[in-house]
Amino acid sequence: MSIRPAFFLFLSWFACASVAQQSSAPEPVSGSIIGTVTDIQDAVVLGASVVLDGGTASGQQKATTNDSGFFSFNTVQPSIPHHVTIHANGFADWTSPAIQLTPGQSMDLGSITLKISVVAATVSAALPEEIATEQVHLEEKQRALGFLPEFYAVYDPNPVPLTPRLKFSLAYRTATDPMTLLAAAFIAGVDHASDSPAYVEGAQGYGQRFGANYANGVTDTFIGGALLPTLLHQDPRYYYQGTGSKMSRLFHAMRNPFVCKGDNGQWQPNYSSIGGYLASSAIANTYYPTRSRGPGLLFTETSLEIGANIANSIIQEFLIHRGNRSK
Repeated sequence: MSIRPAFFLFLSWFACASVAQQSSAPEPVSGSIIGTVTDIQDAVVLGASVVLDGGTASGQQKATTNDSGFFSFNTVQPSIPHHVTIHANGFADWTSPAIQLTPGQSMDLGSITLKISVVAATVSAALPEEIATEQVHLEEKQRALGFLPEFYAVYDPNPVPLTPRLKFSLAYRTATDPMTLLAAAFIAGVDHASDSPAYVEGAQGYGQRFGANYANGVTDTFIGGALLPTLLHQDPRYYYQGTGSKMSRLFHAMRNPFVCKGDNGQWQPNYSSIGGYLASSAIANTYYPTRSRGPGLLFTETSLEIGANIANSIIQEFLIHRGNRSK
């Protein structure tokens, strides 16, 4: 055999071996991406359209959330940036940052919260009052931990201002909610056990304490949550922050009794809440027992109302977006 044929025979063998080695090399192991889609009330969003985009038409995959709001993509090509986009009627679209998996990696995006789309084509021509009415309708379904009424929490940073009618509507809805009555009954029981205020003993005394507690709440709600906000053009609702450090969110919640948004969208001193607390405490001096009346009652009741406002704001900031349930 001459050198030249032998050389070409070697090259042919080497090429075949290389092709065989390449063909036998394993394909990169696909990864997976899963997640669950919910709304701001932590209710699952059924039938949401989920698109996984890998930058090319062939790399695009589609899925739909099931009864549990769950979706999954199980053949995600690794080492390529992907984006997950979620679309559902009535909600603003959600798009993830770039996701690049390693071979075989499984990524759980967790619970993805969709925000309500305030500016929708179907309501673009609606009057501001109609949009505000719809916002209040949704707010009146909000409950922390599934049962505590949180009708004064708002998630949109720039909602349509409330009309006077809607401010009074929110106050009435709060005052007549069964949980408001139950809370007054519970506090009356605590007061009755400690004999404070100094009403009579027995069932009559409990009834008086219940009436006093409920009256305190109603006067505060209507004066500080409806009448003064209407006269002073202020928004009585709590504006959910939801972003930033826990300390900044805590500070945001704690300042709520003292700072509010005006109907013009600007932050300003919360004259409505403070005025409501003072007015409610002053009115309490007309129906509390004589021994319990005076400047001390005004100071005590106002301090308690401010403390309750702060506690409620903290609940709205840290619990309501997880624990909301619609009735």
